[in-house]
Amino acid sequence: MKNLHFKDFFWNSDLTSTVGYDAIIQYLNDGKRTCKEVEDFMKARASVEEKYAKELLSLSKKVCGHSEMNTLKRSLDMLKLQTEQVSLSHLQLAQNMREEAKKLEDFKEKQKEARKKVEQQMDALHKQRSSQYKKTMDSKKTYDQKCRDKEEADQNVNRNTNTNNTKHMEKLYAKAQQAKQNAEEADKLYQQNVTTLGKIRDDWIKDHIKACEVFEKQSVERINFLRNTVWTHLNQLSQQCVTSDELYEEVRKSLEQCDIQEDIEHFVNLRQTGDKPPVPVVYENFYSGQKSPTGAPSFRMPPPVNRRGPLPVPAQNSNDDSHYSTVEDAGYSVIQY
Repeated sequence: MKNLHFKDFFWNSDLTSTVGYDAIIQYLNDGKRTCKEVEDFMKARASVEEKYAKELLSLSKKVCGHSEMNTLKRSLDMLKLQTEQVSLSHLQLAQNMREEAKKLEDFKEKQKEARKKVEQQMDALHKQRSSQYKKTMDSKKTYDQKCRDKEEADQNVNRNTNTNNTKHMEKLYAKAQQAKQNAEEADKLYQQNVTTLGKIRDDWIKDHIKACEVFEKQSVERINFLRNTVWTHLNQLSQQCVTSDELYEEVRKSLEQCDIQEDIEHFVNLRQTGDKPPVPVVYENFYSGQKSPTGAPSFRMPPPVNRRGPLPVPAQNSNDDSHYSTVEDAGYSVIQY
């Protein structure tokens, strides 16, 4: 398939029209705007990375596993260390992004200066072409009018050829000669203007082709530069992911060395307080002071009771008639259980 080029498709049948040129300039302006938008996008992304990096750095300074010990503590310390390294890598990423944005800005300014020279030249040529075209069209109108005046004067002479008024005929002849001279001068001026306009047109066509080639080359360079810039931007992001994963892998390796049983034994050896539990609390009887080996209250038989025999019959006193009570029940005891 044949490649399409600016110089072949941005013409117009109107000599003074700039519609094709204006379409190219609009395309270049849109491209410049795209460069600015990509530049701003990359600068904003760099700011995001920088902010994230600073927050990560602040996070890496926070307490995490301060009271932990042994292998797990080493893993948590490694987590903080690698988090700090990740934050530093994001800071570097932000710096790299700003450098790429600066390259894009420089590229944009370089193209702007190159365009400016061509545009100034083309604007001057457009003005010259428009001015000469107007002058040519004005001279054509004058030429047409002088030709009509000549024809009218010639017709007046022809209509009065049979007149006997010699003076009148001389005036008509003189007017016809003047009209002829005026028409010839107008024709000469008109031809000169057409020739000059043709030369300006040829110069404009050559410069228009050159401008189209310059502008097309700039567009090719711009598209290529933007494509490569975005590609580099994505490579930087991908590399950041790889770098972060490598740093996180160090944490994973540390976690693989984290031995649960070793940490338990480390704690036991470091903080042990004794290997024997306290002895049981024994029961102490208030009355006997004896201690039960099991610590539980033991069943205790009541102390033996000496049964008292029947009370002797008191002697009768003749002077006292009172009687004493007697206990007839052999199982009676004053001790109650």
